[in-house]
Amino acid sequence: MRRFELIAPCHFGLEAVLKREITDLGYDVTKVEDGRVTFAGDEEAVCRINIFSRTAERILIKIGSFHAETFEELFQGTKALPWEDFIPVNGKFWVAKAASVKSKLFSPSDIQSIMKKAMVERLKETYKVNWFTEDGENFPIRVFLMKDEVVVGLDTTGESLHKRGYRKLTAKAPIAENLAASLIMLTPWKGERILVDPFCGSGTFPIEAAMMAANIAPGMNRHFTAEQWHHVVDKGYWKDTVEEAQELIDLSVQTDIQGYDIDEKMVATSRENARLAGVEKLIHFQKRGIDQLSHGKKYGFIITNPPYGERLEEKKNLPILYKSIGERFQALDDWSLYMITAYEQAEDVMGIKAAKNRKIYNGMMKTYFYQFPGKKPPKQRNTEQ
Repeated sequence: MRRFELIAPCHFGLEAVLKREITDLGYDVTKVEDGRVTFAGDEEAVCRINIFSRTAERILIKIGSFHAETFEELFQGTKALPWEDFIPVNGKFWVAKAASVKSKLFSPSDIQSIMKKAMVERLKETYKVNWFTEDGENFPIRVFLMKDEVVVGLDTTGESLHKRGYRKLTAKAPIAENLAASLIMLTPWKGERILVDPFCGSGTFPIEAAMMAANIAPGMNRHFTAEQWHHVVDKGYWKDTVEEAQELIDLSVQTDIQGYDIDEKMVATSRENARLAGVEKLIHFQKRGIDQLSHGKKYGFIITNPPYGERLEEKKNLPILYKSIGERFQALDDWSLYMITAYEQAEDVMGIKAAKNRKIYNGMMKTYFYQFPGKKPPKQRNTEQ
């Protein structure tokens, strides 16, 4: 079985969550950097991380790394990499994305063009051909330049891992599925605990929580680019990993997961998305505004993504909205609140100070994950004799 150095990009600020997830899946993390985690794995690891990871953006096989301050160094460094070990003579290959930070080479289009030419030259020499049909399987490349150090990876995933396949309908500003899962994993919430999202939109937080509670692997119902690379990853590993994921599902779990939205259409959207995810029986959705947030039990969790006020007409309503969030939360008995927002006056308007405030980049937008942990429930005594 082939062994690889694998790279998993993630949202900036959530590297520790991804590191823990990879470690829990049984793989050795070798490096943690801003926005990505590197780890050692084999063919089976490519399948298992793609299918089981809730927090990664995608999984890359590291082809190599080198220093480059000029386009000539970029060309030669790229040409020196063992492309023939991965790309067959009819493979379709291109640099899908180039990201550069604090490097002398910073133009993505120029980087992509130079690297493609270098790959062609290397493969021409290897396969003894002057022209490539590129009518075979896809081999997208991703490259990171940081302080003139170039890291090159082959994308095994294809569409980002946040696309689980269940969210056919979306809200106006939906939170990415892997970001929602990462934020839930930053909290002490477990499947048997109460969870309410009073701004559920398309239902992402409740659905991701229900999938965790039922142990449903997020990638088991979608496809990946590397599934067709039979010379790189044996197809049997994909089959075995899907079977492993199916065996772990437990839809008999008892849950108290609720999603509210003031828009009836969003409630209907959430229900349909939950059905597509296979967790509709584990979540209760209803039309309800934040001013109606209440629950009769103690020690619940609010995990939510309220409006940020990106539009000017919405901004004037934010103080009233966040004041209501603070009031309803404080009226609940020993509950915890975890909230991601770009609204910087949130704590002042709510009238409560977060125990922790974590900066997280949602795409290019700087957001804050406010954490207001409540009391822990008392441990239940074991009454069995």
